[in-house]
Parts: sequence; C-alpha cells; structure tokens
Amino acid sequence: MFNERLRSTRKLRKIKLQQMADMLEITLRAYQHYEQGERTPSLDCLIKIANILEVPTDYLLEREDYLQSLGVSVDEYL
Repeated sequence: MFNERLRSTRKLRKIKLQQMADMLEITLRAYQHYEQGERTPSLDCLIKIANILEVPTDYLLEREDYLQSLGVSVDEYL
C-alpha cells in the first residue's frame, strides 16, 4: 500500500519524520497520517513527496507493472 511504500522509502533515504514534514511544509501530524494510511496526500503533495524521495509517483503508488512496461526497473529506487 501507499503508506507502507512511503514509510520504507523515507527510511531508506534516512529522512526523519519531522524533516519530511518540514520539507513538505506541513505539520508532523499531517505527515504521520499519510504514513499511517489515515489520509492520502493531494496530487501536489504527492509530487513533492516523490521529488524529495527521488522516485516516480508510480513507484509510491505501487504501479510496478506500469513502470516495467516502460522498461524501468523498480530495483533502481531501492
């Protein structure tokens, strides 16, 4: 699910929760809602998240089949 992919990618990049919230210019609690699966970010926020984590939005949305159809290896984001 999105929230699990978000959390694991953030941790892989060694970004703390508060740092992520600060970079997105939202409260820590608002960001925690994304990682807990209680809310989903707006499209604009999703794009910011992907840019910060340096992954495509399709990766965060777990669209591996689509990425692979484009010849993109999901492993390169890990």
